[in-house]
Amino acid sequence: MTDPFPFSAIVGQDEMKLAMMLTAVDPSIGGVLVFGDRGTGKSTAVRALPALLPQLTAVTGCPVNSERVTDVPDWAKGAGTTTHRIGTPVVDLPLGASEDRVTGALDIEAALTRGEKAFQPGLLARANRGYLYIDEVNLLEDHIVDLLLDVAQSGENVVERDGLSIRHPARFVLVGSGNPEEGELRPQLLDRFGLSVEVASPKTVDDRVEVMKRRHAYESDHAAFMLRWQAEDAAVRERIVTARETLKTLDATDEVLQDIAELCLKLGADGLRGELTLLKAARAYAAYRNDTAIGRTHIRETATLALRHRLRRDPLDEAGSGARVARVLSDTLA
Repeated sequence: MTDPFPFSAIVGQDEMKLAMMLTAVDPSIGGVLVFGDRGTGKSTAVRALPALLPQLTAVTGCPVNSERVTDVPDWAKGAGTTTHRIGTPVVDLPLGASEDRVTGALDIEAALTRGEKAFQPGLLARANRGYLYIDEVNLLEDHIVDLLLDVAQSGENVVERDGLSIRHPARFVLVGSGNPEEGELRPQLLDRFGLSVEVASPKTVDDRVEVMKRRHAYESDHAAFMLRWQAEDAAVRERIVTARETLKTLDATDEVLQDIAELCLKLGADGLRGELTLLKAARAYAAYRNDTAIGRTHIRETATLALRHRLRRDPLDEAGSGARVARVLSDTLA
């Protein structure tokens, strides 16, 4: 079985699935952090993402998925002069990956066989215009974290070593997952994730039974199962494509902006990134629902995703950050 488990067939985990769909509608939201128990579908959802993502136009043979021939980097000698359609890339960044593998480095084979200084692109090049996924992101080595922070800030990967001076675009949606019991995420990297999700194992017998049934069907009657659920994924993909167009026509009123600002102020959210992300998330949610205007419903449904990881810790409040957001939401947007 080479087909990933379908996204739509994942039982429950509605918040996680919503967050990923919102980044598909508007990639500028800034990525998704998924923290929670083992075996709750985090990696399964990421592996299933390509089926939801619309195809891209890319130059044939371009290692950074350039949309136009004029955008192809000078060092990309294998790129052609035509374009074709490709699936949106979803690239894994393994924990043990070296810096050279992530950023790219000197092509040793070209250097030894032809005496040329050529660039071998890394994972950041492959992920351009797509998704970069890091499992156990809280265990990532500090020097790789620093590198990702630089690239996330600039949208460009710069490699200057071994006699090379290379630049190429590296704009991607960052998706990270992990178990909070194994360590916390550095605040600088945490702030780079637009949305944050907390997942847990299903709490009802019915949900657990349904998980087993679907997994059994996936393994025992694979073709029929995929036919059933790939149709559901295709419907989601069509909604995402439509939402991207709808997004262009959605403007926030002053009332919406005031609601968002008041909510973030009452929560004491760090910085202004929370307001900006919440606005984008609410717009994307409205577009996904094919609504014609942004309202409080859209703010309520996306506020926890956008704000729970931006709150200062309160030692006197035993409630989790999600509960704090929900409490202030009910007071502010009654």
